[in-house]
Amino acid sequence: MVSLKPTKGRLLVAEPALTGDVSFNRSVVLLAEHNQEGSVGFILNKPLDYNICDLISEITIPFKVFNGGPVEQDNLYFIHKVPHLIDESIEISDGIFWGGNFEKTVKLINEGTITEMDIRFFLGYSGWGSQQLDHELDSKSWVVVQNEYESNILEKSSNAFWKEKMVELGGDYLLWSNSPENPSLN
Repeated sequence: MVSLKPTKGRLLVAEPALTGDVSFNRSVVLLAEHNQEGSVGFILNKPLDYNICDLISEITIPFKVFNGGPVEQDNLYFIHKVPHLIDESIEISDGIFWGGNFEKTVKLINEGTITEMDIRFFLGYSGWGSQQLDHELDSKSWVVVQNEYESNILEKSSNAFWKEKMVELGGDYLLWSNSPENPSLN
């Protein structure tokens, strides 16, 4: 499998060998930034047992919250596909954006203007220092793939997302798609 170069907007798919890594085992990460200083991303397929109402009392609609990664897990982050509604958004790639004016976002969610199909909330993020992600790629911890879903990634990603990516990668990865999460319990 030839892995692409990491760039913002691409996906990192955890190699099956990452079974011992609690944070990234069976993860699919959207890279929100990748440059000389490091990389930032959000795990797309690890929902938490919280909804946004549990964390932000001003929000009245119970959108799901996801584990974004092991860094700053006491902070809330969000990605979305409605930059025309949320000022100060940062473009990740075609149709998908990061952050923006939070007060306006809360208001638009409560009004029903922004739906759960438009936005995804995360506790924490995934972060790598300068060259750290490159070293992990060299050690075969990740496969970099194109985000062919673009802004529809919010609808596509779920608990089964890693398994779906294993099937798409094919070859030896196909065997891992149906393996138990902890092979020692097989």
